[in-house]
Amino acid sequence: MQNTALTGGFENAPVDSAIAFRACLEAMARPGTLHHLDGGAAPAPCSAAAATALLTLCDAETPVFLAPSHDSPDMRHWLAFHIGASLVCPEEAMFALGTWDSLQPLSRFATGTPEYPDRSATLIIEMPSLSTTGARLSGPGIETHAHLSLPSVAEFQQNARMFPLGWDALFTCGHQLAALPRSTKIEAP
Repeated sequence: MQNTALTGGFENAPVDSAIAFRACLEAMARPGTLHHLDGGAAPAPCSAAAATALLTLCDAETPVFLAPSHDSPDMRHWLAFHIGASLVCPEEAMFALGTWDSLQPLSRFATGTPEYPDRSATLIIEMPSLSTTGARLSGPGIETHAHLSLPSVAEFQQNARMFPLGWDALFTCGHQLAALPRSTKIEAP
């Protein structure tokens, strides 16, 4: 096991994971808002926010897909040591981590079934930047409308049309986190 795998976990796991979980919930409940998320540090190029989300939301029972942008021996060792999650193909993943381009095609990820819409994937999309500008968002958790810089609008519109099926998205950049649940309506800027 590499030395990089042994570092980057929570210093005070009960407290740090509770704070991070609250930030993830707030981001999902209020699409288009930016939240600070840190506590985890995975090997590059994984951001602090993405590492913290993985530490908070995944465990040994959570199959994870690492897209080519993030799939490295160091990252595999870090996941095995800190989370114990099994690495799987995109079709079997509950969580997927990567850049927008490396996660393509999105049709590979589970969208749930009519009986079990919760059996869908959550994509952790590493972004070069995050801002509350761009695509216009509306729906649950948004009083009137919000804006979020999305890597694409068409794919998220198509995903929203499948509701209650579809995948959910967490966007990370540095220590920033934003979320876009499948129930959110998206309009081009």
